Amino acid sequence: MSLGHDPTASQPAPPGRGLARLRALLAALVLTLGVDLTGPTAGIAIGQPLEFDNEAQEAQYYSLIQKLRCTVCQTETIYESRADLAADMRSRVYEMTRNGASEEEIIEFMTSRYGDYVRYNPPLQLNTALLWVSPFLLLVIGGVAWLQVVRRRRQAAAETELSESERRALERLRRGD
Repeated sequence: MSLGHDPTASQPAPPGRGLARLRALLAALVLTLGVDLTGPTAGIAIGQPLEFDNEAQEAQYYSLIQKLRCTVCQTETIYESRADLAADMRSRVYEMTRNGASEEEIIEFMTSRYGDYVRYNPPLQLNTALLWVSPFLLLVIGGVAWLQVVRRRRQAAAETELSESERRALERLRRGD
């Protein structure tokens, strides 16, 4: 093992190698921190000012974001939700509205992507019939169960007759004997 001079240590790095290394480190940093460099395609925050070509587009946008459900929050529209997915959905609705898509086209796109559940008021179809009928079905089942309980109680009360000795004991109790 020599403690002498290392000839490779004093040689300069090949040109471009330091720049490539710097780029790789920067890419790793960006990926590690999760920095979003996508710019205008990022999601739209609640209350973020938006520009529209006309009032009809603005009305359509706000109408749609109040009709579409956030599939993450499930009980909120994308208008109310602060979830990242809702922000992305608002962004998509905004882009499509600005590009001239109709309300029906946007709802069709969202439904094809997320299913009928994305609609806050899903249409009455074969696959959504249970959603629409279930409240009434539960009401009918509850009413039938309640009627059965009332009938059984009446029958039990009518069938409960006292024997002769029980009647005499009851009469003695009433008289105070």
